[in-house]
Amino acid sequence: MINDTSSVNTPSNVPIFSVGEISNALKITVEETFDRVRVRGEISGFKRAASGHLYFTLKDEAAVLDGICWRGTAGKLSIAPEDGMEVIATGRLTTYGARSKYQMVVESMELAGEGALLKMLEDRRKKLAAEGLFDEDRKQPLPYLPEVIGVITSPTGAVIRDILHRLDDRFGRHVLLWPVLVQGDTAAAQITAAIKGFNALPKGGDTPRPDLIIVARGGGSLEDLWAFNEEAVVRAAANSTIPLVSAVGHETDTTLIDFASDRRAPTPTAAAEIAVPVRAELAAQLMDDGTRLMTAMNRRLGDSRLHLQGTVRGLPNLTRLLGESAQRLDDWSERLGNALTSGISAKRSVLGEAGGQLRRPDHLIRRGGDRLKSEIRALKLAGRALIKEKTSDFSRASGLLESYSYTRVLDRGFALVRDANDSPVMSATQVSAGDQVNVTFHDGPRHMLVTDGESGKLKAPPGKAEPKKPNDDQGSLL
Repeated sequence: MINDTSSVNTPSNVPIFSVGEISNALKITVEETFDRVRVRGEISGFKRAASGHLYFTLKDEAAVLDGICWRGTAGKLSIAPEDGMEVIATGRLTTYGARSKYQMVVESMELAGEGALLKMLEDRRKKLAAEGLFDEDRKQPLPYLPEVIGVITSPTGAVIRDILHRLDDRFGRHVLLWPVLVQGDTAAAQITAAIKGFNALPKGGDTPRPDLIIVARGGGSLEDLWAFNEEAVVRAAANSTIPLVSAVGHETDTTLIDFASDRRAPTPTAAAEIAVPVRAELAAQLMDDGTRLMTAMNRRLGDSRLHLQGTVRGLPNLTRLLGESAQRLDDWSERLGNALTSGISAKRSVLGEAGGQLRRPDHLIRRGGDRLKSEIRALKLAGRALIKEKTSDFSRASGLLESYSYTRVLDRGFALVRDANDSPVMSATQVSAGDQVNVTFHDGPRHMLVTDGESGKLKAPPGKAEPKKPNDDQGSLL
């Protein structure tokens, strides 16, 4: 409310406003004047707050206008705003008193002109192509004659009637219609859900699973067909496990779903023609193939019959061949009987002669026994002579060995000296004074202790006293 009272000391009659009053007055004026406006400009500084509200600016060559889109409205926008996008925003102007600025509250937004739409379409096409969604190796072959065809389109348009009429003319099939909107803000979501829904149907369930899907729509402008350019629709078409035919718009219209589908039809009617063959043409083709098959079989049988007849004429007379062979068989049978009798007689004669030459075994055994006894006597005599000879040789070798034995040397007064390790002592340098040695004489061994080499005497073994020397003080008896 404007306070029009003034102080008595006011130099003029111009009213004084508070900051809040002037801000509210401006807000009311702006909102009443610009209650609904459409503004064209380029989006800049776009950001989405944690609350879900959208903040951005609309700019052109002359000025900049702040814009805001509340969270409830942001989810209903037909496009996804981004920096650099030229749009036409619809809404109202208002002021923000806390910062002394005016701004636009956006209620809807659309791309500004077909050029901007085409640029967005091309950018999206390049992005999805880079992901491989349009690759040829992802495309599936269409069934030759599908049992069930799923159609995704508007249930009230002419498209579904054209498809059904064309299918009935060519080859009637069972058709499942999934009704969707083909234009508007929710069209893309419904088309996406329809494609995924057909793919989710189980085989053998209550609702038959389609063998082929047709996504169809009549012609229209680029904006009218935009739902079929949405990324969600394109991805659903590319990921469909059921072969999918796109039939959107007229022949000159191209949408992104055409690149992701397994086959593109220029029109919905052409999609029905692609889906099934013509029954009459197929029947005619079958009849023609049957006729050609029968003709080919008759021709093949005729050729085989002629070949067989020619082969038969080239064969010799079978009766003549069998007669000659029968005569030869009789001849060989008679000769075989005669040969068998003659052969048995000859073998019997040979056997008699061989039997006459055999000797009685008791004579052979007796002669062998006599020969064995003679050999035994000769073996005994040779054994005694050999033993006697070997015994004489052994006696001579024993005497010679005994003569070479070291014990014979000991008998002549020599002795064998061994050290403590029982090794022979071959030199005086091998022992030292105090060493124990074993001395073997011809009549037995003795243990001795080596004394100083200068004396040349051997000490008696420990435990035995040396013999007493004679007392020189006493005279000799001799």
